[in-house]
Amino acid sequence: MRNLSKNFENREINYSKLLEYGFVKEKNSYIYEVDICNNHFKVIIEITKDQQTSKVIDTITNEGYILADVQDSSGDFVGKVKDEYNLVINEVINKCTNSNIFKSEQTKEVIKYIKEKYYDDLEFLWEKFPDNAIWRNKQNKKWYGLILTIDENKLGIKGNKKIEIIDLRYSKEDIKNIVDNKKIFPGYHMNKNSWLTIKLDGSVSLKEIYKLIDISYELSIKK
Repeated sequence: MRNLSKNFENREINYSKLLEYGFVKEKNSYIYEVDICNNHFKVIIEITKDQQTSKVIDTITNEGYILADVQDSSGDFVGKVKDEYNLVINEVINKCTNSNIFKSEQTKEVIKYIKEKYYDDLEFLWEKFPDNAIWRNKQNKKWYGLILTIDENKLGIKGNKKIEIIDLRYSKEDIKNIVDNKKIFPGYHMNKNSWLTIKLDGSVSLKEIYKLIDISYELSIKK
């Protein structure tokens, strides 16, 4: 059995989404079962208020397949089982939980805006940087936004305070006219000729940020 507490760190469980996804409520537990590896194995995930666990069952013997939860187990067959197992876990987290990492109210409003308008969820791609995430256009997989937590001095601001920022695409022809290095900065960790960065601390209004998000989304569509 695998303890999934680390997988659910900084995630808020949406119990309604669990039921929509296929979980069954039994007393105080939400349980989900799905076959993997051509029905040779079954993944069982159990979620309660206090803990989240998972396991893999061999459908022929009806016994636990312990190797799926042994970190150092290897081999092509075991690797295939573990890959499909992890895909199930990650999809449940992506579909049935909400990020609770970001603290800024503006960040939360931006996440809500993009979800409601473009139906896109943040993707957390870097295990070592759990407070960095991206949005990508479903049509072509191009990124059109990033949320990052950085030290403010990374933007040339005096101080070591942690701040949340958003990176967005912007037209190369006009970017020099909008970057002022006070409220709007050259793209942090992105191409500074075609990306800009905004602090999510209220220094730029949500109305303006939403407008820039829409511009970034449209630019991600263009070839």
